[in-house]
Amino acid sequence: MSDDTPVIRFFRGSKPIGVVAVVPDAPILEMAEIAGVEIPSNCTSGTCGTCLVKLRGGEVDLPEELPPGLDEELVELGGTLTCCIKPKGSCEIDVIPPAW
Repeated sequence: MSDDTPVIRFFRGSKPIGVVAVVPDAPILEMAEIAGVEIPSNCTSGTCGTCLVKLRGGEVDLPEELPPGLDEELVELGGTLTCCIKPKGSCEIDVIPPAW
């Protein structure tokens, strides 16, 4: 990876657990799998919330209407769904979901 290649860095709390180059138009869950990072998932449509993680840094492409597994409070806490949300560039993801 070159220095200007966008990447996603995955963490479990403060421990780094994987890094992967951003794949255009791919959801975060797909890139986690490439990096060997396990994130639980179930519906792959944003309905169940099983794949909820915490966005530590960077930006993601949130739809205008949030999927049922995500609400404004979770977004304010850094919550994002990996099955249907795509990064806008380099990001840092904590696989531990935000506490409410």
